[in-house]
Amino acid sequence: MSETVLEFEDVTRSYGDVTALSHASLSVRAGELVAVLGPSGSGKTTLLHLAGALDKPTSGRVSVTGLDLARLSDRDLAGLRSQRIGFVFQQFFLAPGRTALDNVADGLLYTGRSRSERRRRAATALDEVGMGRRSGHRPHQLSGGEKQRVAIARAIVGEPALLLADEPTGNLDSTNGAKIVDLLHTLNEKGTTIVIITHDRDVAASFDRQIHLRDGQVQ
Repeated sequence: MSETVLEFEDVTRSYGDVTALSHASLSVRAGELVAVLGPSGSGKTTLLHLAGALDKPTSGRVSVTGLDLARLSDRDLAGLRSQRIGFVFQQFFLAPGRTALDNVADGLLYTGRSRSERRRRAATALDEVGMGRRSGHRPHQLSGGEKQRVAIARAIVGEPALLLADEPTGNLDSTNGAKIVDLLHTLNEKGTTIVIITHDRDVAASFDRQIHLRDGQVQ
């Protein structure tokens, strides 16, 4: 049986009087391709931030690759994020003055690898997402779909156990969005465990599994 990569056990996250996530329990096993769906304000982004060790629950337990996040120091959490979790965001967050190769290599800055090793791995990741020939281009020279491919390469360059994506097709037209979904499927077929937040039911329907949120609760 495959290992559990992500687990929520009775997780609640409150901000003052507002409860963004309430008593949520779920697990994601290695190799799964999961879409998280829900209307605005349902708790999707809160769930993603907790899964990515960007936030801590008010109560309950979140674990990634068997590590209880509440038991980790800030330094250990930073290490977890850099080595075991890959992030893809709707806004790309590419450094404007740096090439695609360097943007991807920067994903390995805190791993202790040499500059040459970071750039070698970055080139391999860009090839994997079909952007090898554009590695010397800067973000302003790339289309939206190409920018998202570079962002995905940056997320996978460290071979994370878990890839988290927040509305990865949200800023793209339907053609480029479909290409990104196809790429996510390809990465998953190669063994990457993927969880995406999406409002697009067609995108979610193409994934192996859907998790529905409403009013902060897993349905």
